[in-house]
Amino acid sequence: MSETSIDVSGEMEVPKRPAGGQNKWDMQNLPTLQNLPSPLELIHTIRQSLRPWTVFFNINNFKTAVSMQRLNNRVMRNLSYFQSNYIFVFIVLMIYCLITSPLTLFVVAGVAYGCHKIRSMNSNFTLLGHSISPKQQIVGLNLCAAPLLFLVGAGAVLFWTLGASCFVIFMHAVFYNIDAIVTEENEGFLSQVV
Repeated sequence: MSETSIDVSGEMEVPKRPAGGQNKWDMQNLPTLQNLPSPLELIHTIRQSLRPWTVFFNINNFKTAVSMQRLNNRVMRNLSYFQSNYIFVFIVLMIYCLITSPLTLFVVAGVAYGCHKIRSMNSNFTLLGHSISPKQQIVGLNLCAAPLLFLVGAGAVLFWTLGASCFVIFMHAVFYNIDAIVTEENEGFLSQVV
């Protein structure tokens, strides 16, 4: 029998560290958020796919489900069909919560104004020898505002809004009979085709 030998010796290279002890949290390496839509584009997209509110609030279509399988199917279909309406419900509840919490509204308005001013000036800022771009300034402003938002109770506002929105959306999705809507739309489409 022949003897097999494998050479497992080798030299491993240690990763080189930057000279001068540079910080690994370089502000120039922050990810860009250019692929995200602007808030106005997002609102426009939601408005285009919004279902009529008369259909959304039609009390004749609120019924209990016959079985668990139908209930699960109903909830999934309602969530996909009324998705924009549910987002709108969340936004309305968030606006209500901000209006009833004036300190949170004041901080959010101040941060929005600060971001607007930074964008309109569109100039770099030098801090401790580092040049900070406007996008990085906006990120810094939002990071500095986070503790202030916590102090004025924005966490309670956010969790109340999430809880109330989830409750309202879930109740609508559970009790709204989507089969009545889909059947009516299909019948209307079929009568136009024939």
